[in-house]
Amino acid sequence: MTIQIRPLRPDERADWEPLWKGYLDFYKTSVPQAVYDATWARLHDPAEPMWLLGATVDGRLLGIVHYLYHRSCWTIEDYCYLQDLFVAEGARKLGLGRALIEAVYREAKTAGAGRVYWLTHETNATARALYDTLADRPGHIQYRKLL
Repeated sequence: MTIQIRPLRPDERADWEPLWKGYLDFYKTSVPQAVYDATWARLHDPAEPMWLLGATVDGRLLGIVHYLYHRSCWTIEDYCYLQDLFVAEGARKLGLGRALIEAVYREAKTAGAGRVYWLTHETNATARALYDTLADRPGHIQYRKLL
């Protein structure tokens, strides 16, 4: 088994889209097709602070991670927000989630970010078991208002 973590090319949308849909399905949500289109375009626009890495096993895309950089009032360095992480159901427990997170750590460090952070649902016990080995959980509670 050969695992490779790499940026996805613009011609790999057909491989990315089912994983993105799987992520949305996992969280029991959906977005309009226009959001798929805008997200894919942003992930490949060098003027956007958004990035995408894929995890392949023997050449087959089985995991994705989206991340972005933003300013903070708490540091001089930008923060890196690991926004979405998804591994295909049949490929879980192969180490792809860990490999994707560690790749984001490397990218963020190279970019000069001062922190990588992410959110997950409190009921996502499987992912949380991995996350607890890779990062600190500071105990913050998210509040939001959809506009």
